[in-house]
Amino acid sequence: MAGIAVNRAGTTQLLMGNEAIARGALEAGIGVAAAYPGNPSSEITTTLAQAAKELNLYVEWSVNEKVALEVAAAAAFAGVRALCAMKQNGLNVALDFLSNLNLTGVGGGLVLVVCDDPGGISSTNEQDSRHVAKALDLPLLEPATFQEAKEMTRWAFELSEEIGNACILRSVTRISHARGNVTLGELPHRKYRARFDTSRKPYASIAMTTPPVFHRALHQRLIEIAGIFESSPFNRYVGPENPELLVVTSGSGWLYSVEAVRTLRAKGSAGILKLGTTWPLPHNLVRANLLRTSKVLVVEEIDPFLEGNLKELAADIEPGRTWRFFGKASGHINPFGELDPDVVINAVARILEADYNPRGADYEHTAQQALQGLVPPRALQFCAGCPHRTTFWAIKSALKMDGRDGFVTGDIGCYSMALTSTGFSQIKTVHSMGSGMGLASGLGKLDRFGFDQPVVAVCGDSTFFHAVIPALINAVHSHSDLLFVVLDNAATAMTGFQPHPGIETNAMGEEAPKLEIETVCRALGVTVEVTDPYDIPGTTEKIVGMLRDRGKPRVLISRRECALTRAKREKAPYVVRVDQGRCRGESCGCDKFCVRVFKCPGLVWNGDTGKAAIDEALCSGCGVCAQICPRSAIVTRVLP
Repeated sequence: MAGIAVNRAGTTQLLMGNEAIARGALEAGIGVAAAYPGNPSSEITTTLAQAAKELNLYVEWSVNEKVALEVAAAAAFAGVRALCAMKQNGLNVALDFLSNLNLTGVGGGLVLVVCDDPGGISSTNEQDSRHVAKALDLPLLEPATFQEAKEMTRWAFELSEEIGNACILRSVTRISHARGNVTLGELPHRKYRARFDTSRKPYASIAMTTPPVFHRALHQRLIEIAGIFESSPFNRYVGPENPELLVVTSGSGWLYSVEAVRTLRAKGSAGILKLGTTWPLPHNLVRANLLRTSKVLVVEEIDPFLEGNLKELAADIEPGRTWRFFGKASGHINPFGELDPDVVINAVARILEADYNPRGADYEHTAQQALQGLVPPRALQFCAGCPHRTTFWAIKSALKMDGRDGFVTGDIGCYSMALTSTGFSQIKTVHSMGSGMGLASGLGKLDRFGFDQPVVAVCGDSTFFHAVIPALINAVHSHSDLLFVVLDNAATAMTGFQPHPGIETNAMGEEAPKLEIETVCRALGVTVEVTDPYDIPGTTEKIVGMLRDRGKPRVLISRRECALTRAKREKAPYVVRVDQGRCRGESCGCDKFCVRVFKCPGLVWNGDTGKAAIDEALCSGCGVCAQICPRSAIVTRVLP
């Protein structure tokens, strides 16, 4: 990539969808961008941060999504175009503010980019964010290509200023994280002079005016927006004048639909209506295309959002006129998970009764068999040297030593993998960010009902600042009996190592005040200890002691820098090897303890020798595995 801030209109770059969205924002002349990292949206803000100094932008990784939207809205209030990006889970966090912001509107352009994650590839859910646009009467745009992601983002700012309100742009994983050619436009030379207009009534009078007055204005504005959408270049029909089947699609479904019609050679019998403006629907455009046929297939991810709205609109088009709709309700399109070309091809083939002979049902099984031995199995696991692995090892050991059937509540982050064997299956609950602490706060007050199990809440350092502090305050005020372990690896590691308030730099690489987690906790009157998770015996001892100190919240900060960030800066501390004379292999009696239970990727089993070995390509040199071998067969040597 030549650089997202290059000002060479007409040239083409290979851009990720998120980079294209960022470029569109730059071509719109934004001044401010704010976000909290969350895949599949993270690269939008990362890309804008790279251009911040060159283009005089202010780019921020905010403490959470609600604050990020408030920061972006503040810029729009002062007449500066602003973008806020988040994933679908983050929209839930921002919703409290957004459901009031829509009533007051904004002065400058404000675009909220929400990247949904069909299939939950990097998420705990696959929530469809489009329903929020309809519920809050805000315009919704859905790009279908990388070029369109750029153009639509730029246009969204113009639309936002025209209607005086925020616009929502919805992407999905396969748009955000795939790449394609994008032709660049001009970068404007916009110079802002930010000013908050104190004479503008809605900001000051919302509390003094009944909400229905604003809500009525929103509905009236929707009619205006629908009229604007009638001539939008992001909506188009391709196909015969009167097709046997009309495919109506949006977002990622567009390319799948085009491929399906081409594969089936159905251009003479199937037409495609692509909608880039999916709320409010452009009624006249949709009506004209529905009248082309009596069969309609709706292709979209995730929920039947477009399908339901089309059915509502169709009911009012023409008395007595009926359509047969196909989609999620009919079972032709999956109502969960991602779409793929095969899903759409099969749906179109079934409806048109077209001959289509895909690979046989046993093809996938045959292919998997052929690949066995060529591709090594890769389980979901912590990285080599990850301090989270040793923290959960210590927690597991301490809970066993305590003997009261204690358990761990958690939330979102790398450490969520402790649901599985890589974290020894220690985490028992994973919901939203900060929910592990909130649940622990509630569980810690159940002693009056006979509850006597120790509760250990865990969270990461970024999550601590994002959502845990209110729950911790609640636990302190309520005298909840719990142990809170903060997994401080000095990184928002799961989403790309973005900075947070516990790190000395901000999104633009500038120095920023570092907030110490222990200082925040101690200010609340909480007992705090700090441990090095690489010291397994010491960490285990501290946890056992803190489990026994009952009747109040206690905090243990397990602090060790992420192995990946440390490796970028310095060499490994140890050379690690397995002493083949000490390792007794199959005859040890430990049943391959190191590779079967501890499971660091740097530890492997050598089938030829029947003994453990170190994979030097993966080993981080942390030396922790030397502490867990029952035969002391793993040895370390300090590097000079």
